[in-house]
Amino acid sequence: MSNARTLEIGVDAALEKARQGVLFVDVRERDEIAQLAFDVRDIVVMPLSEFEQRYAELPQDREMVMVCKGGGRSLKATRHLLANGYREVVNMDGGMIQWAQRGYPTRGHVEAVEKSNAGSCCSTQASANDACCDAPRSNGQSCC
Repeated sequence: MSNARTLEIGVDAALEKARQGVLFVDVRERDEIAQLAFDVRDIVVMPLSEFEQRYAELPQDREMVMVCKGGGRSLKATRHLLANGYREVVNMDGGMIQWAQRGYPTRGHVEAVEKSNAGSCCSTQASANDACCDAPRSNGQSCC
């Protein structure tokens, strides 16, 4: 496995990358970001619903950290970029849920994320379960 590469990093490592000026790409939908956003220096908003049409707008020569609410959608985006020639891209496992829980920089209302996760499949423990993240919610969107 000499060609194995790191596909995911934790929120602590992501915070360090944010401090270094690494580009964050938030694939959450705009209404989610309006409630609570990552407060980092370099960030691009590219909702997963637009991602396949717009991913080529992202720089191929810059390191990127893909982010979302729990890590499921951003992992899909990470895999898509890697399959399309991008090399310096990783997913932030745990997403906004763990980022906010650790008290890392945000803009908006942390309570909105906490309330939306109470007893849902997007709880911190369940968000790592791909089947959960692919399960549609009542509004037809995936949970994570």
